[in-house]
Amino acid sequence: MGAGRPITDHDGKRAPSLHTEDSAMTVRHLQTLLCPKSVAVVGASRQEGSIGHTVLANILAGGFQGPVFAVNPHRAQVEGATWVSSVSALPSPPDLAVITCPAPHVPGVVRELGALGTRDAVILANGFAQADSRTLLAAAAREHGVRIIGPNSLGVQVPAAGLNASFAPRAAGLGRMALLSQSGAVITAMLDWAASRHVGFSGVVSAGDMLDVDLGDLLDLYAADPHTDAILMYVEGVTDAAKFMSAARAATRIKPVVAIKAGRSTAAGHAALSHTGAMTGSYDVYEAAFRRAGIILVESITELFDAAEMLCRYRPVCGQRVAVVTNGGGAGVLAVDALQAGGHPLAPLADHTLTSLDEVLPAGWSRGNPIDVVGDAHADRFEAAVAAAGNDPNTDAVLVIHCPTAVESGAAMAEGALRGAANVTKPVVGCWLGPDNASAARPRFEAAHLALFESIEDAVRGLGFLRQASEGRAAVLRAPAKMTIPDHDRSRAQAIIGGAHLDGRTLLSAVEARAILSAYGVPTVPTRFARDADAVVAACSELAPPYVVKIASPDLSHKSDVGGVATGLPDAAAAKQAAQIMGHRIAREHPSACIVGFEVEPMITEPNGVELIVGVADDATFGPVLAVGAGGKAVEVLRDRALELPPLDDELARRMIARTRVAVLLAGYRDVPPANVEAVVQVLEAVSTMIADFPDIVELDINPLLVGPDRVTALDVRIRVSDATCRSRQVIRPMPIDWAADLTTRAGVALQVRPVRPDDEAALADLFRHVTPEDLRFRFLTGLREVGRDRLVAMTQIDYARTMNFLAFAGNVLVATAMLACDPDRTKAELAISVRSDFKGKGVSWTLMQHVLRYAEAEGIGTVESVESAENHAALALEREMGFRAVEQSGTERVVRRTVTA
Repeated sequence: MGAGRPITDHDGKRAPSLHTEDSAMTVRHLQTLLCPKSVAVVGASRQEGSIGHTVLANILAGGFQGPVFAVNPHRAQVEGATWVSSVSALPSPPDLAVITCPAPHVPGVVRELGALGTRDAVILANGFAQADSRTLLAAAAREHGVRIIGPNSLGVQVPAAGLNASFAPRAAGLGRMALLSQSGAVITAMLDWAASRHVGFSGVVSAGDMLDVDLGDLLDLYAADPHTDAILMYVEGVTDAAKFMSAARAATRIKPVVAIKAGRSTAAGHAALSHTGAMTGSYDVYEAAFRRAGIILVESITELFDAAEMLCRYRPVCGQRVAVVTNGGGAGVLAVDALQAGGHPLAPLADHTLTSLDEVLPAGWSRGNPIDVVGDAHADRFEAAVAAAGNDPNTDAVLVIHCPTAVESGAAMAEGALRGAANVTKPVVGCWLGPDNASAARPRFEAAHLALFESIEDAVRGLGFLRQASEGRAAVLRAPAKMTIPDHDRSRAQAIIGGAHLDGRTLLSAVEARAILSAYGVPTVPTRFARDADAVVAACSELAPPYVVKIASPDLSHKSDVGGVATGLPDAAAAKQAAQIMGHRIAREHPSACIVGFEVEPMITEPNGVELIVGVADDATFGPVLAVGAGGKAVEVLRDRALELPPLDDELARRMIARTRVAVLLAGYRDVPPANVEAVVQVLEAVSTMIADFPDIVELDINPLLVGPDRVTALDVRIRVSDATCRSRQVIRPMPIDWAADLTTRAGVALQVRPVRPDDEAALADLFRHVTPEDLRFRFLTGLREVGRDRLVAMTQIDYARTMNFLAFAGNVLVATAMLACDPDRTKAELAISVRSDFKGKGVSWTLMQHVLRYAEAEGIGTVESVESAENHAALALEREMGFRAVEQSGTERVVRRTVTA
């Protein structure tokens, strides 16, 4: 039932808004930006040097074929454009308006354009720093649903339409990369570089201050654009992180996305309670977010150029094995070093490749990889070696390095290498050492549409970009990780946090913090609270020696820093004495600190144990961030940690741990056994679940988490909560487990319905094996015989912010699936249902559809559609009964729609 096709139109009925939390506009009305048919320049001028004149001149010089209007109260008649005195005088609404007039006039112009029917406007003025002026502009745009790029934009370019609607000094050439930038200067630099390399673009957008259209919107737009193969971004800051992450994760599934992030701030909240907060910098969090979204992060404009050089010329390669062809032995050795440092193994050449090379290379050649054709080589040796290496079944890419010699020119050697590469389907990357050498070869490589670099390091880094792009795609198809949903007592934790809210406290006591960890299955140290030194003796009677005594004070976050921890105390008397001494000294040295008592606990020892930190910090942009790394007192000195955005699964948690330096110690060494890494994985998942359950937790530190061969123990924990109950700030939506339900069909079939998980792939595959061929055809509208893994992955590894797939189980058997795929605006979604053949006719479809429609209504999705085969009479009848009405039909298909919310 339903084909689940991608939804590409965005005509939902919900009222438009600009960056509201519940209803971001995403790509609505933006499709015309890909190929506008008419353009108006509001503020166009005949005065040379003005922005209005420059933009109009650029449009007319670019060869744009549609009508161009120059709007200005003063005559601005320019050949090629039609002058009108006002927006109201325009004969028809232009597809795109470029507003160059001063800031005070812009809101009125936007309102007039909206009333006329224009839906896309680019604002170049920059006088909108004040909140009042931004509010006025947003209100004007919202009134008629006008989408705004800018303000403070350089403009946009659409090379396929011959449109340069910007004041950039150079027009972009035609290509298949989109360039999205918050900096106009970066765009002009990129266009200069691209022109020198004959690199073109499908679109160039200067996002400016992103009052409305932001990077998430643009990612959605160009991810769906069939004329764009890769997306480049210059990012200064993300405005709507949840929308950005959802759009980026959708885009990187189908095409590479490369970004450079400006600013490497390490100021992460200098007043943070937790070590985690102090260690988590803004750039670090962006890096973690980009990695999770599959975005390739580069560190310089040069690297952005190099990534563009590779991605516009080659498809991402699945393997990493590189064959090196060179005429210099030393260059070959340097290449091996660079490849190994970059994680690229050398390709083991096949025997038949070595044999073929023996026939064309001198007796002294290297007979291996790197393939050294020897310094006296002419172009014919390069040709033969490149062809042999490129056609070897063991190679994934070829790196050709030429060192200049007097024997043969660099240009001639380039021609030889390119003849050898002519019939090679793998990436062949050139590296001509020396600027003159590279200059001679570059035109030839560009004509062959192959990349050329001037240094070995740059060439290897370029190969790395291809590998990263491939890995980003492969991650979508990786074997689903087991998901450990930790057993937990949510109500117990809720009572503790609720009590803190009632008391007006944001810092939980150590006893409360440990109780929350215990409620989520994290092993902790039993702790007793003593109000004074005398009470320490009674506390010790409930615990086993030796003891640890810690100061309890809401004003002293890090106890060891102030001498507030005493360890190895053999008996209760020693513990009492330590508490007395500690209390007097801290009261004297920190008279403003409120000392509420002492924490007493048994001392835990773990031979060869490793101390870790597991924490949560609250990032201003991306919300809660998880951290793991080397712990203990030196945690901020070591600064060894890996970051990840929640939610986690087993594989993400393991990869986090593997990125730390302390992972080497966890693996064991010499006579030290490996630590229990799986127990650390469970702790990370427990914390991930905890912060999903309680958005109120804004900071958490487990430090140290003592890890031994058999167990883990949280020795110390501190938790800070918000001063009131708050909404979740997770930018990656966790599985909405609240939508799991026990349902009963009209025929009495008991169903357990829940959202899909990544590890449901096998169950879903089994379901489709028990669906009739006819129902498979109805479901996918093709003659599909078997549901392949690409489709199964798309149905199981979903973005819950955009897609929902409900699975219905009868006992342990998966009997039905109902997939609801939203457009980026979340105003419309498409429904597709499949039921096992032996469960048809039992009311499963009806019951599951009711559940889906309740979910759609709760999510504010305006309409639900289903695309059916005209022959699927049973499905069409059911949908009519459920209130769906036909809205489109062709000879073989019917589109039915139901309004869910007004």
